[in-house]
Amino acid sequence: MSKYDVTIIGSGPGGYVAAIRCAQLGLKTAIIEKYDTLGGTCLNVGCIPSKALLDSSEHFHNAENSFEEHGINLKDLKPDFKKMVERKDKVVDQTCKGIDFLMDKNKIDVHHGVGSFVDKNTVKVVDNKGKETELKTDKVIIATGSKPNFFKGMEPDKKRIITSTEALSLGEIPKTMIVIGGGVIGLELGSVYARLGTKVEVVEFADSIIPTMDETMGKELTRVLKKLKMKFNMNHKVQNVKNTGKGVVVTALDKKDKEVTFEADYCLVAVGRKPFTEGLGLENVGIKTTDRGQVDVNENLQTSVDNIYAIGDVVRGAMLAHKAEEEGTFVAEKIAGQIPHINYNLIPGVVYTWPEVASVGKTEQEIRESGVEYKVGSFPMKALGRSRASGDIQGLVKIITNKETDEILGFHMIGARAADLIMEGVVAMEYRASAEDLVRMSHPHPTYSEAIREAAMDATGDRSIHI
Repeated sequence: MSKYDVTIIGSGPGGYVAAIRCAQLGLKTAIIEKYDTLGGTCLNVGCIPSKALLDSSEHFHNAENSFEEHGINLKDLKPDFKKMVERKDKVVDQTCKGIDFLMDKNKIDVHHGVGSFVDKNTVKVVDNKGKETELKTDKVIIATGSKPNFFKGMEPDKKRIITSTEALSLGEIPKTMIVIGGGVIGLELGSVYARLGTKVEVVEFADSIIPTMDETMGKELTRVLKKLKMKFNMNHKVQNVKNTGKGVVVTALDKKDKEVTFEADYCLVAVGRKPFTEGLGLENVGIKTTDRGQVDVNENLQTSVDNIYAIGDVVRGAMLAHKAEEEGTFVAEKIAGQIPHINYNLIPGVVYTWPEVASVGKTEQEIRESGVEYKVGSFPMKALGRSRASGDIQGLVKIITNKETDEILGFHMIGARAADLIMEGVVAMEYRASAEDLVRMSHPHPTYSEAIREAAMDATGDRSIHI
């Protein structure tokens, strides 16, 4: 029987990062993964494969719509979706093998199989052949992630009624697709197919898309995606989804409670994700889940059992890979006796459409509701020389500041490379910078980052130079 200082159940971004940090800190570490490959949802059927398809579809879209303007003429252009999927699979394979390398490098023992609690210091692993192994351990970190969510009436059959997992490997480019949910997953994958020629229609319960992000971002992204000929049906509550054999019929109630139907080749159910704790044997150690299926933890990410921690999608907070990574590092350092910290307000969110949407800090609606007096500075990407040179003129930067102190409270942007540029906002807010601080920093010309400085100028008064 093997004995470990720390055993991690789940090898997604939270789990494998926790394992590496534990090993770096001198702890004998094991990681358990029920699938044959490491990396969890993010690397296998989430973040990485979706970004690979997003990039492939964007290349095709640009070739079809803007290459001629750049003096590049093509004939008989058509997408080879099978090749795109093969490339996606290759990217996933390379990335997962990279995690294998990191486990070996850091001398982490990898156990493939389903992990479950026997008691608080014993974890049983059952592999796909039924062989059982018991691991003795001082500490355990639960990092089992999440799975696609769905509501009654929209249960996926994985044929015509699909989740994000199936959407990554369809055998064809559909002529039509209904996307239930106007959040990150639905919009990213919906935009992949819209770029390739699919007529995509979004059915959303809320009154705007990406409802958890700043309202300006939702309005701007709606305009952008409509240019891809995506259609949006807000304030619609889906009642039922039916596979007709050759397609789907979606029945919903509009904001007047009038029944409406939508027909398409496929229906992508993208109404968020839910924590995955099935088969963990939490009852064997006295750990209960919340009404939302989450493992309850304290400020140290510690469960009701003092030597068992939980991180990532199985605990409260945004279901983001980088949030899970931060928590994995936090717990590893906590176990090792260090004093780590996480500022949850400064964990950025990103939507990888094109242009990208990125946000950190408070939204304008949150600040408004808090009663704090604030100022807003904004700047359109179309006013930048760099944007005009690349043709990426859609979007804007929006900076919200405390009216009295000028401290940056919220940082929101939609535009080319927003996913990378948001880090300027994260760094600024981590050090409690003011908009004036950003104004006084030289930003290289011509770059997309100049829009940040111009928005900061606008937030400190009518000082924008290029508008």
